[in-house]
Amino acid sequence: MTAESKARAVGINHVALEVGDIDAALDFYGRIFDLTLRGRGETSAFIDLGDQFIALFQGESDAKDVGRHFGLVVDDPAKVRSALEEMGVELLPGPGIDFLDPWGNYVQLVSYDKIQFMKTPAVLRAMGLGDLGKTAAARREIAEKGFAPD
Repeated sequence: MTAESKARAVGINHVALEVGDIDAALDFYGRIFDLTLRGRGETSAFIDLGDQFIALFQGESDAKDVGRHFGLVVDDPAKVRSALEEMGVELLPGPGIDFLDPWGNYVQLVSYDKIQFMKTPAVLRAMGLGDLGKTAAARREIAEKGFAPD
């Protein structure tokens, strides 16, 4: 198969997490983040992340993630750390802000200013975030990959 005959992965539309209780999960994540609910069912809920979303599905598994995780981009990691500490959520060892939610989902927080992707100005405006900056290292990485805005 040649590269031209293969589809290209363009991005991630959503991440699905299994939780034990939808109301409890919305309460947990709502205490940490300012949430916008995209939709809700009896055993599911969808939380907007601008042009992406997190899908919560009620399940029966209590298995804790160890290496398997997802990186959630935030504008202010210090605010999240503070909220987690207030809630008594144990942070996992390491330099970042990593934690397990009550259902064992491993969440790793990443600061928007340090990552290579950029939300469009229209998406940032719609999210009420204005113009979030980038570190020099992130700007270099964005430029090296050809992702710098015109």
